[in-house]
Amino acid sequence: MAKNLLLEIGLEEMPAHVVWPSIKQLEDKTAKFLEDQKLSYDSIETFSTPRRLAIRVTNIPDKQDDVQEEVKGPAKKIAQDAAGNWSKAAEGFVRGQGLTTDAITFRELNGTEYVYVTKYIHGKTSAEVLTGLAEVVKSLNFPTEMHWGTYNFEYVRPIHWIVALLDEEVIPFEVVDVKTGRTTQGHRFLGDAVELAEPKAYEEKLSEQFVIADANKRQALIVAQVEKIAAKHDWQIELDPSLLEEVVNLVEYPTVFVGDFEERFLAIPEEVLVTSMKEHQRYFEVRNQKGELLPHFISVRNGNDVKLDNVVKGNQKVLTARLEDADFFYQEDKNLSIEDCVEKLKNVTFHEKIGSMYEKMQRVAVISQIIGTRVGLSETELTDLKRAAEIYKFDLVTNMVGEFPELQGIMGEKYALLKGETPAVAQAIREHYLPIASEGALPQSAIGAVLAIADKLDSMLGFFAVGMIPSGSNDPYALRRQAYGIVRIIEDKDWTFPFTDMQHAIVDAINEDELNFGLHFDPEQKEVFDFFKGRLRQRLSLKNIRHDIIDAVVDSTQDDLTRIFKTAQIFDQHTKDENFKLAMEALTRVINLTKKAEPESLDGAIDPKLFENTAENDLYEAVKSAEDKFGDQSMAENYQTLTDLQPVIERYFDQTMVMVDDEKVRNNRLRQLAKIADMAQALASIEKLMTK
Repeated sequence: MAKNLLLEIGLEEMPAHVVWPSIKQLEDKTAKFLEDQKLSYDSIETFSTPRRLAIRVTNIPDKQDDVQEEVKGPAKKIAQDAAGNWSKAAEGFVRGQGLTTDAITFRELNGTEYVYVTKYIHGKTSAEVLTGLAEVVKSLNFPTEMHWGTYNFEYVRPIHWIVALLDEEVIPFEVVDVKTGRTTQGHRFLGDAVELAEPKAYEEKLSEQFVIADANKRQALIVAQVEKIAAKHDWQIELDPSLLEEVVNLVEYPTVFVGDFEERFLAIPEEVLVTSMKEHQRYFEVRNQKGELLPHFISVRNGNDVKLDNVVKGNQKVLTARLEDADFFYQEDKNLSIEDCVEKLKNVTFHEKIGSMYEKMQRVAVISQIIGTRVGLSETELTDLKRAAEIYKFDLVTNMVGEFPELQGIMGEKYALLKGETPAVAQAIREHYLPIASEGALPQSAIGAVLAIADKLDSMLGFFAVGMIPSGSNDPYALRRQAYGIVRIIEDKDWTFPFTDMQHAIVDAINEDELNFGLHFDPEQKEVFDFFKGRLRQRLSLKNIRHDIIDAVVDSTQDDLTRIFKTAQIFDQHTKDENFKLAMEALTRVINLTKKAEPESLDGAIDPKLFENTAENDLYEAVKSAEDKFGDQSMAENYQTLTDLQPVIERYFDQTMVMVDDEKVRNNRLRQLAKIADMAQALASIEKLMTK
């Protein structure tokens, strides 16, 4: 008869961001445990609140299935002597299987006879097997852990109770002296302890004790209550998904309420108000139908609506105090000058091995001008870029950013406008942090995009110069994210960006004045571009480009990031072409032959006088024509130019033996093929493409 399992781990309140990853981990590890123990089931339901992680598994059989297993032992010649006596190897083998030599049979495998025994394993009862869930509970890992009492055991928070039921039966085990039982706890303030007769009663019994155990149901309750309030007042209330997830995991019994703050605080920049409410108080902002911020907020109480007025007043008092601080900081910051703030950055360390934030800004000012010029910014844009680079970190020493670090850049834009900077400069100050997340919003202005690239590239070159290169999963300064951000910005702007040439220009400019810039960049730092290649692979894989195409284009001799992107897309578009396979095979044959040549043999010009057939001359003329236009064409045109060579290359190979004994003729032919290989390698490492 099938049974249901309930496992609940009762804890001190967990941080909200830990709850959902932890319940997913418990679900996955339980499923793996049941699979390993050969216990089938129909479904696993999950329940989670700040104080509990629980799963309910339906229709587990009474016992494991009995198993009949054929086990192979040593070869017959090792297991038995000529007289038919069993060796110690044979006796040890059967003893290890819990059998005797009477169970041995012989079976031929690949021409050799081996010992075999049939082993019968009787399934254990589910109740016996499920005591192993103790190890599942212990195996959960968390971003931060603690230990308590005298235990060496560490967990996200102290464990207070464990419920483990198989239908009406308690599954006996313990974790750090907490023994399993059938008693769970209701809401910390509104509920009581409750005994569970069997797993099906779990949700209902907890609901009676003011606990909504299903996180999805809690979220639905919150959303429904917010929508009701919004409809009543004709408000717009945007439920930010990440904040909603956090709130859901902060409460066990949600009651939504409205609070107010004084209208005078609306004079503070909107971003400050929203940050104060959202990031610090976990409130949702309220807007009218025009999208304008209103002096109200939405919050969620962990409990019912009894004496809710007191809760509202308490929250209003806390928010008012925080907004008073914000208003004070804002008024104080208005009296600061940008120049004074920039001067203070001389005493703000970017990193102890790299220097001050002021020195970083000095380097970025140079780097941004190099990049801006190369990508074609106008004189006006370059002027605005120069000013933005001179001041773009100034807001780090303002009172507001000191209190609300998440507003860096945002307040820089606000204060820059207040101090008379141009809108373009102010916008670039805000945008240089973008993208904040790997797939986050990108800078919209060209000036902001260049400043963002320059700032991130300076960080990368700086950390690589002092030997702080990310390895494995270790990346404390988020250099992978910054490199990926650069890749995304360049892709978005479609800028020509020859990385190696750009890097050399930047390194030369910085190293000319090390004393002023506070750092020496390594002129031979090839690892930086290799690091970028990893981010290129990441970006292309997200676009569902074939892995062999990604390998081919990233490992080409091309280092222009935009051209690499376009080449990948071009190859991806043409893989279904009728002549794709033939063209790639022809080019691969050319490349493989040139790899066999000694490098010095490829030096020098091609001598048409050494041609011995018309196919050689035809290839020579076709390649010369291709070379003449190759550097001025788009990547799509270059691809077409190379694939058009396929019939000429095939005729050439049909009529010409490249690796002849005559050294002059052989090298002349290899030099001819090398020109094709060089053009092909500028597109991709063609030989890595799968054409079968």
